[in-house]
Amino acid sequence: MSTTSDREDIQYDLDLHDIQGNLVKAYGRFRFSKTRYIFYRVHGEAKGRAFVRGLWEYITTGEQWNPKQSQEKPSATTNMAFTYSGLKHLGVPQKSLQSFPSEFVMGMKARRDILGDDGKSAPEHWDPIWQQEAPVDIWVSINGQSLEAVEERYQEICAVLSTCSGTDGVEQVKGHAGPNPDYQNASALYENGRPTAKEHFGYTDGISDPYFKGSGRNERAVVGGGKPTRAAPNTREGWEPLETGEFILGYRDESQEYPFAPIPRLLSFNGSFMVYRKLHENVGSFNRYIDEVGKDFPGGKEMLMAKFAGRWANGAPLALFPTQAEADEFAAKLANAQEQRQTATGEEKVYWNEEYYKLRSQMVAFKYDEDLSGARCPIGSHIRRTNPRGALEFGKEAFQTPGALTDRRRLLRRGAPYGEVKDPTRDDGEHGIIFIAVGASIKRQFEFVQQQWINYSNDFKLGNDKDPLLGNHGEVEGQGTGRMTIEADPKGNRPPFFCANLPRFVETRGGDYFFLPSLTALWMIGAGTIDPT
Repeated sequence: MSTTSDREDIQYDLDLHDIQGNLVKAYGRFRFSKTRYIFYRVHGEAKGRAFVRGLWEYITTGEQWNPKQSQEKPSATTNMAFTYSGLKHLGVPQKSLQSFPSEFVMGMKARRDILGDDGKSAPEHWDPIWQQEAPVDIWVSINGQSLEAVEERYQEICAVLSTCSGTDGVEQVKGHAGPNPDYQNASALYENGRPTAKEHFGYTDGISDPYFKGSGRNERAVVGGGKPTRAAPNTREGWEPLETGEFILGYRDESQEYPFAPIPRLLSFNGSFMVYRKLHENVGSFNRYIDEVGKDFPGGKEMLMAKFAGRWANGAPLALFPTQAEADEFAAKLANAQEQRQTATGEEKVYWNEEYYKLRSQMVAFKYDEDLSGARCPIGSHIRRTNPRGALEFGKEAFQTPGALTDRRRLLRRGAPYGEVKDPTRDDGEHGIIFIAVGASIKRQFEFVQQQWINYSNDFKLGNDKDPLLGNHGEVEGQGTGRMTIEADPKGNRPPFFCANLPRFVETRGGDYFFLPSLTALWMIGAGTIDPT
């Protein structure tokens, strides 16, 4: 498909058939509610390549699903990515290996100090699969519309593996904590038999996703998903798409440059980098803190939860809906409009009507221009840290786009919750979120946000305060040492509130950095035809 920028100097023709589907599609939005992640280790180059070739025919591309054109949505999707060691064990030439960025070469475990993976998040506490001496080489994901569809695809992959296994072949790496050590399952959380967008703390998650040129999504998703701009009269409601090169290698990024990419060009073109992190949620600690501190907080524990996240549990942003009554009224209107959607447009099968579109845009297209003090949405809240939405701009109209400092840090979020909370008063158990982030630069995007905005606050003038939900809060004598300031109402109706002794609510349980190749590059890796000269 062709996508033309609102600025007519740039035009991209993205070959969505050459781009892996999980790069341009958040599968959960297409009702793929069940997920399985499988990992492999390569012991022999020849059989390793045969395994890649064998799975190639199952790889889901970014092509649009349009039943009117006989492009039916599959019952299950499959995608594949590699660690640095995986590329090495599959025989990628040394010159190409040396052209990959250093953070990818080092891998997540070696970057633990930058990521704040200390204390209970340190690698010695990770799942056994990540503590083995030999590294993981290959990541394979299956997203299914049902568990049966996932299992069927898994058995097909196992059949391919059976022809390539052995001491000189490919081994499925085991050691996942949970009911089945062979693989990591994940799933949307269900209420009344229907999948929801909730995670285990009770928040609505995955509300917005970046919109970039050529992504193939409904053009209305640019509002809130793209970037706000001051000088683009032809854009939709003052928003335009982000540059493709922020997420896919081989295209210009927000600096109008081509992102750093490995050689040869066919190896990196239409590919990207991926972060996989298993995050355990301490539900018991979270519930206790919210209950205890919420007794003294104006508005109670529901308001305190909203201040932590920057959104109410139903997803309504505090920046627009400062009271629970307003948030609940908004959520009811949105749910009603969603039921009334009638006109189908685009591959996402999203049924838009004007009322639904107007309400939905409020979930994602808000800014902090009227709340610079943090009176509504605290400056240190989770969503304001991870996407400041132009609030860090210094000087009036310093950039053409108000979020220019933020637009270089955007990430495509994938993944899903895992496990079940059997006792909400306890921290143990096997439950949390599989966090997956895709972007052109692990260092500039994911690592920057994790280090500078989640675990440090200098950009927000909050000193060493950390993200209340994801921060690596310390512990002294069994008590958390984290803190958060909830700013005062500038009209004098509410003094500042100080949340002290925050424990670590989220702990890392493993993960690594992966390269997500195009379909062309996947075949080249499997065929051993990469030539960097």
